[in-house]
Amino acid sequence: MSLLARLHLARCPQRRTLATATSVPQTLIEKIVQKYAVDLAPGKVVRAGDYVMLRPHKVMTHDNTAAVLQKFTSLGVKRIHDPRQVVFTIDHDVQNKSDKNLAKYATIERLARTHDVDFYPSGRGIGHQILIEEGYAFPYTLTVASDSHSNMYGGVGCVGTPIVRTDAAAIWATGQTWWLVPRIVNVELKGKLAPGCSGKDVIVALCGYFNKDDVLNAAIEFTGDGVQSLTVDDRLTISNMTTEWGALAGVFPVDNTLLNWYDALAAKIEKKSFGIPHPRVNKDAVDRVRRTRIVPDAGAYYYSHLVFDLSTLIPHVSGPNSVKVATPLPELEEKRIEIQKAYLLSCTNARAADIAAAADVLRGKRIAQGVDFYVAAASSIVQAETEESGHWADLLAAGARPLPPGCGPCIGLGTGLLEEGQTGISATNRNYKGRMGHPAALAYLASPAVVAASALKGYICAPEGAPASSLSTSSPTFRTLDTPSQAPAASTSSSASEELYAGFPPVFGGELLFTPQDNLNTDGIYPGKYTYQDDITRERQAEIVMENYDPSFASITTSLREQGRGSVLVAGRNFGTGSSREQAATALKAAGVQVVLAASFGDIFRRNAVNNALVCVEAPELVELLTARFAKDGKRNAGGKDGELTVRPGWTVEVDMRNGRVAVQPEGVEFWVTPVGRSVQELWTCGGLEGYILKKIDGEATASA
Repeated sequence: MSLLARLHLARCPQRRTLATATSVPQTLIEKIVQKYAVDLAPGKVVRAGDYVMLRPHKVMTHDNTAAVLQKFTSLGVKRIHDPRQVVFTIDHDVQNKSDKNLAKYATIERLARTHDVDFYPSGRGIGHQILIEEGYAFPYTLTVASDSHSNMYGGVGCVGTPIVRTDAAAIWATGQTWWLVPRIVNVELKGKLAPGCSGKDVIVALCGYFNKDDVLNAAIEFTGDGVQSLTVDDRLTISNMTTEWGALAGVFPVDNTLLNWYDALAAKIEKKSFGIPHPRVNKDAVDRVRRTRIVPDAGAYYYSHLVFDLSTLIPHVSGPNSVKVATPLPELEEKRIEIQKAYLLSCTNARAADIAAAADVLRGKRIAQGVDFYVAAASSIVQAETEESGHWADLLAAGARPLPPGCGPCIGLGTGLLEEGQTGISATNRNYKGRMGHPAALAYLASPAVVAASALKGYICAPEGAPASSLSTSSPTFRTLDTPSQAPAASTSSSASEELYAGFPPVFGGELLFTPQDNLNTDGIYPGKYTYQDDITRERQAEIVMENYDPSFASITTSLREQGRGSVLVAGRNFGTGSSREQAATALKAAGVQVVLAASFGDIFRRNAVNNALVCVEAPELVELLTARFAKDGKRNAGGKDGELTVRPGWTVEVDMRNGRVAVQPEGVEFWVTPVGRSVQELWTCGGLEGYILKKIDGEATASA
């Protein structure tokens, strides 16, 4: 059985029967994936739940290109398979002018020149914005990036989804990587936004009100009459933050609003280039999209159907320190929550329309004393446009502090980070504890206008003169429709019945360590400030693991390793949500974690774990027992030392991979789980995907010798 087939069995104990083109209607996402899937069986129709091999339209890497290069080099491959498929951008740590960082950037540029890869240097802007501006992410294509916010491409009708560094290296080497087509959710938008509301309010409300894993590890298709009322900028913001909502993609339909936007963009580019059309964003390319519309088939299957009436929405603020908490702006305004820092930057909300909205609030005024307001355009093109319009000057005249186009404070890098005890409000996409600075700071998310108004007043508030309708205290209207009954046909085939792959341990075990928190994100597991230290050792990763969640965790695992013992980490729902950084997996493995048991996993973390030989198994019943015994509301109430968030009850756990038995001692409790399949077992024995590819290359070389 092929690796791809075994991957399917590993994830899907119930496997779908082979669909045929004449019998199975497809969603929009399934149709686009079908275009980029390779090596399909004749007549095979791609459906959610299928593992497919993809040849993406484009693959983007940014500052992490240097880390991908290390993996690529280790594969022994001399040339990039398809240089036209690959794009490099420099955007995350652009304020860092150290010799070491500049040398890394020079290495990435040399790599691009050597392999004839499109390259965008520091200062050009954030990679996701560049991919939109330069047409690499384009309607009805499938484009991936080694960054979790590649979901943003869905704003222009492109299936954008994150991959990890190992996958990027595989694409450089072969042009392909694997993907599990996720379950697909229909999010129907109805009505029209009231004045004062924006796309940021839409996605903040969706994250806050549908906060029970409604779209976890799913792909979203936005539908409904409300879509046409949203600007393309609104759509890009919403798609971008479907990542925070837990989804792997968030795709809007291609409609006249989008096509007219592309017409204007293509004309503007051509005018500025003295009549020379852009190679990707041009009239002919847009007309081809017009002629070949792709829409979902009637009767296409969606896992669930969520409905949101946009006309009932008022401005909302996310946080503090969680995208799962959304509060109507009037409620927070009454509390007069003072801020010390405000941010208008990132791939989420730093386009021309966002800067204009903030400038309208601040024009002719000064930001409050004691508040630092940091601004950075999403790209050099955006900055030039706002300078030409005068909006950039309005912000600077109000006292805003400019930063270069790039990520910076959004990921906790460079100037302006939140300090201990400070509160900040930001138009970025994440407000996880410690992400934008000190773990003992508070971060809120809001629209550009609200961020600017808060910087002006010194506390979280609405802009002066905001429409009365936007200050209503009514709750937005959401509902979940019944799941359609026409679920795809399936045949049973359990991975548990397969024999273990040779060399894979039959039992994993160690001391039980419980982290009693749902949605424990990658910033909590592996702080963002270490992400681009490419020479960091595994030993050092073990020393800083869980630093933002529980600084005592590393000392616990170090003590266990010194005793020659391993550990079993047990976590709550959606463990590993957030960034695509694979160090979240490698750091746990370096710390001696033998296996991670969780109620559920963030898909990007699970992918990193599989690719780096860290075993992950869903064990919701065990989590339920531990939560009832030791924790409440994500806080330890027994079983650990004072000051520790990690529960250490002195128990041991053994997970039998032959039959799925989980034994907890000395409690004498047993649970049953679905063990990992032979595909994951094989990757584990190879040390991960990188080792598997090496094994495959060596095998092909031996066969041809």
